[in-house]
Amino acid sequence: MKVFSVPAEVMCDPQLNITSILERRCADTTNPLLYRWQMSPGNWQPVRAREFRAMVVAVAKGLIASGIVPGDRIGIMSRTRFEWTLIDFAIWYAGAVSVPVYETSAPAQAAWALSHSEAKAIFVEDDKLAGIIEQANSIEPLHLENTWVINNGALDALITAGLNVPEEAVYTARDTATCSSLATIVYTSGTTGRPKGCPLTHGHFLNLSVNTKLAEPEIANPHNSSIIFLPLAHVLARLIQILAMDAGVQIGHSPNIKNLAADLDSFKPTMLLVVPRVFEKIYEGAKAKAAKGGTLNKALFDRSVKVAIEWSRAKISGRVPLALAAQYTFYDRLVYAKLRAAMGGQLKYAVSGGGPLSDALGHFFHAVGIRVVEGYGLTETCAPIAAGRISEFQIGAIGPLLPGAQGRIAEDGELQVRGVGVIDGYYKNPQEDATAFTEDGWFKTGDLARFDERGNLTIVGRKKEIIVTAGGKNVVPSVAEDHIRTSPLVSQAMLVGDQKPFIAALVTLDPDTLPEQLEHLGLPRAMSIPEAAVHPKVREAVQMFIDEANLLVSRAEAVREFRIMNKDLTEADGYLTPSQKLKRSKILKDFSAYVDDMYSRVSGDMGVRLERLQEIKEQASEKLHEYAEQASERIEELREQASERLQGYQAARAQKTESTEQVETTAVTSDGPKDTAVIEAAEDDTSRSHEQ
Repeated sequence: MKVFSVPAEVMCDPQLNITSILERRCADTTNPLLYRWQMSPGNWQPVRAREFRAMVVAVAKGLIASGIVPGDRIGIMSRTRFEWTLIDFAIWYAGAVSVPVYETSAPAQAAWALSHSEAKAIFVEDDKLAGIIEQANSIEPLHLENTWVINNGALDALITAGLNVPEEAVYTARDTATCSSLATIVYTSGTTGRPKGCPLTHGHFLNLSVNTKLAEPEIANPHNSSIIFLPLAHVLARLIQILAMDAGVQIGHSPNIKNLAADLDSFKPTMLLVVPRVFEKIYEGAKAKAAKGGTLNKALFDRSVKVAIEWSRAKISGRVPLALAAQYTFYDRLVYAKLRAAMGGQLKYAVSGGGPLSDALGHFFHAVGIRVVEGYGLTETCAPIAAGRISEFQIGAIGPLLPGAQGRIAEDGELQVRGVGVIDGYYKNPQEDATAFTEDGWFKTGDLARFDERGNLTIVGRKKEIIVTAGGKNVVPSVAEDHIRTSPLVSQAMLVGDQKPFIAALVTLDPDTLPEQLEHLGLPRAMSIPEAAVHPKVREAVQMFIDEANLLVSRAEAVREFRIMNKDLTEADGYLTPSQKLKRSKILKDFSAYVDDMYSRVSGDMGVRLERLQEIKEQASEKLHEYAEQASERIEELREQASERLQGYQAARAQKTESTEQVETTAVTSDGPKDTAVIEAAEDDTSRSHEQ
């Protein structure tokens, strides 16, 4: 197997830990701005390096006073907010290990993470989550000595408890951790089975951060600012936050995605970390708004999308025709500028992870003024192991490996990796280690991928998600699914068809956009999702996007049937991971009636259809034989005609040759200027005869 390798540009001092970044920022005489703490909607309070460290140390003293010692595990279960980050750093300053738990976790999921990691205490956001922990304790015995509720003044109480703890005690605890020390145990938000614990060290974060900073200088620099709204329990948001502190990027936190538009407007970030669904929703919202404005507005928006994609492709290639540039200027004022304003007006870059962003959306947002680079990574790789570069901006591939990473493609197409951010094994799980790692230490990602000749990585699909039809066709579902989700009506789409005669799709309607879309279709806004799911006009509207998706794949991969389900698929119901990936096995199990209906309707008529296909085959065979006979007769007729024409041409050419010889003889025996003209005329005449 060919190995693609990008050497690390720098490796950190092995005696350092993550808190070394904050200490370095505090040593900066400018006392740089690190965070903007949202105290109320639109009210962002600046927090500088030394102020943040003082808060961190105060909470760390409280942890020590509460009996926390280096190496202890402490859970964090909260929405994304400034306090999450404060607690995370306080845990590290106390020499302890943080264990993030998604605030959307069910009691059983929380119980597993906390019991498996042997957590000694936990921070929860509110009383509701405290109740989840109580339920978790009834499922699996936990050994929590403290449950600190953030909204009930837990941080103030800890600060008070630690007033008598000397600051030297904090720094003594902090110094126990080195690059090789455990920093956090992040449990995978996998789509199947029990979550696996990924033990990530301080060195994983430090070395990955410093090398990513060097690879992405346009993004990772003090001139940028960003709002984090993805869950901090997810390793990608966690790494980005550490990278931001390392690079000087100012960070704000948005705990509720429903308020994201207002937060973007007031914060005005220059960079965002997103999952593809965020940009899909923004696009769908703009498209729906245009449709609501009438036929003309819809037509203008649709045209602006086409121009945006054409302009982006031309821009990346290095040449934009004048006519296209003029069209772009027109739609920039009419459409693109409004979208920029809706996202704060300052947004230049975005890093998209968690799944592929469609090429069309990548080009569209490039035209809007936002260069979206895709990153690829897993919890096991401490988030990104490959990412696109702003300096060599492209759409359609992720990009090269980050410095300090290696990759290779196995015989079955699976991507295998190792590098500065890749774990050596799971936490207390040797059985999984045996299946997830090769004998020579490479981590098997489970993703199908390819490298081009320049080392750019493209993810083809998830190995476990490949659909194998009854005819033996391997189908990667993401291509069609991604396009179907661009419909403003659609929330989720999932292809099915494993060991079935054809590919079908399960589709859900988006409850946020449904009323406006129903109105656009001439239907009542108040129509329920179950009613809309079976309405012919709604089905017709969804069918249009399925037809478009089918143009992107082969005939064998095309969606032939679909059903609109009577409810959406949500994380709260257990059908999506926190990173918004489909839990396919659970969906198939719970909604099997839809799948059975699609295939039973077809199989009931299968005999009749096969008989009809046989008739068509026989008729086609007869017609083909008849056509072959007719074609043979016609070919023979044409051959005879061609032979006659060739003979005529040869005779004419011989006559002209004889005439030419006579002219040349006359020219040789004559005198005067007129003779030259005769020769030239003869040559011209001969030349023309050959051309004919």
